[in-house]
Amino acid sequence: MNPLLKVIQLYNNEEQLIKKAAHNNRDAQRILYEMYAPKMLSVCRYYINDVQHAEEVMLNGFFKVFKNLIDFEGKGSFEGWIRRIMTREAISFLRKQQRVEFTTDDIEYHSNAISDYPEMDVEDIQALIDRLPEGYRMVFVMYAIEGYKHQEIAETLNISEGTSKSQLFKARKVLQENIKQINKASYGTS
Repeated sequence: MNPLLKVIQLYNNEEQLIKKAAHNNRDAQRILYEMYAPKMLSVCRYYINDVQHAEEVMLNGFFKVFKNLIDFEGKGSFEGWIRRIMTREAISFLRKQQRVEFTTDDIEYHSNAISDYPEMDVEDIQALIDRLPEGYRMVFVMYAIEGYKHQEIAETLNISEGTSKSQLFKARKVLQENIKQINKASYGTS
């Protein structure tokens, strides 16, 4: 049998691929890794500024994925399951670095849409997110990018829902200010 046909056959049926990978089939694991690694590096990168550390976190995350693959029940999306593992790995990494602080100021918050976006590339947006303090960034990424609800964020980060909402509000405010600065520089307006 042609080895290329075997790979195509594995790739076409994700459920079979997952089962084989769960039973330590290295080819299946490699294919899953190649399918999901670029997206999962992006997930890790949202949380972690340094690309090399993000890659390390992603690799540790995939180790956990393959170690616990037998426990994947097929409920929900496989990609979502991997994303949750990567998110937890990134948060764990940041906690070990002892760089995460959550401010507990009581402030009034409300939803403000960021308007007047300048034309920005993905790299520019990532750079703005990277400049956020760790606590702001984690909550912002979990809420705005990953789609977590404040209750889930609070449970995951071991903070209150109010702190989660406050961090999101502050992150948005900082991003708005940074975007205004970019607008001023780009368009010479005040």
